[in-house]
Amino acid sequence: MKGIILAGGTATRLFPLAATTSKQLLPVYDRQMIFYPLNILVKAGIKEILIIVAPDHSGQFLNLLGPIFDKQNVKLEFMVQKVPRGLADAFILGADFISQDNVTMILGDNIFEDDFSDDIKNFKSGGKVFAKKVADPERFGVVKFNEQMKAETIVEKPKEWLSDYCVTGLYIYDQRVAQIARNLKPSDRGEIEITDINNEYLKKGELEVAMVKGEWLDAGTYDALLDAGNIVREKKISQNFAPVVNQAIEEFNQELKALAKKRLA
Repeated sequence: MKGIILAGGTATRLFPLAATTSKQLLPVYDRQMIFYPLNILVKAGIKEILIIVAPDHSGQFLNLLGPIFDKQNVKLEFMVQKVPRGLADAFILGADFISQDNVTMILGDNIFEDDFSDDIKNFKSGGKVFAKKVADPERFGVVKFNEQMKAETIVEKPKEWLSDYCVTGLYIYDQRVAQIARNLKPSDRGEIEITDINNEYLKKGELEVAMVKGEWLDAGTYDALLDAGNIVREKKISQNFAPVVNQAIEEFNQELKALAKKRLA
């Protein structure tokens, strides 16, 4: 299993906060946002992770994450996405990285309370996504279920109500996903939609839709970012990180403090 974190985009809804740094490098309580999706992957035992970033802030990602797992046997790779072309573009950009392996992708601004380690470790083939009941499903890819709560179709930002369940930003696929993404046609929005990937697997009868039980935070607005920090503190989400991640962050912090003292000396 390989891992991908999609951390590109311009985050205009968070301007001017995101004018000087990437949205995924903004703080959520006691650590940068990027560490929350990174923890999901590392906690599940994934050792090879590709982080897709925007060109303007690529150096900041390298400064923070480049050496952070040197002692932890976790390999991070970075790729610049010059122009955002939709979530599914991550699998085209990362096709060589994925190769013949299965892959878990998580959006860099998504924070989950749930531990998905078993879902990721036990995955065999097809696709698996995670739905959550929300008050504003029209902002997302919406899952329509039948009476047995089996997914029938997924519609991207539907104009008419289908259900209250949307697909969250965590996706697990087998190695076919890169080829499926390459064959997609851009939507009316001009993007390569991950909803179309999900529907391809659904048509084959190979897509599982599981439910998110705990908090799911999409920290893409001022209010959502503030709420995310408060919920992370209240639920102690950052305290439940994988020991490997906490150790890497602590060692990095100590190095930064030592460098700061040298500059002041």
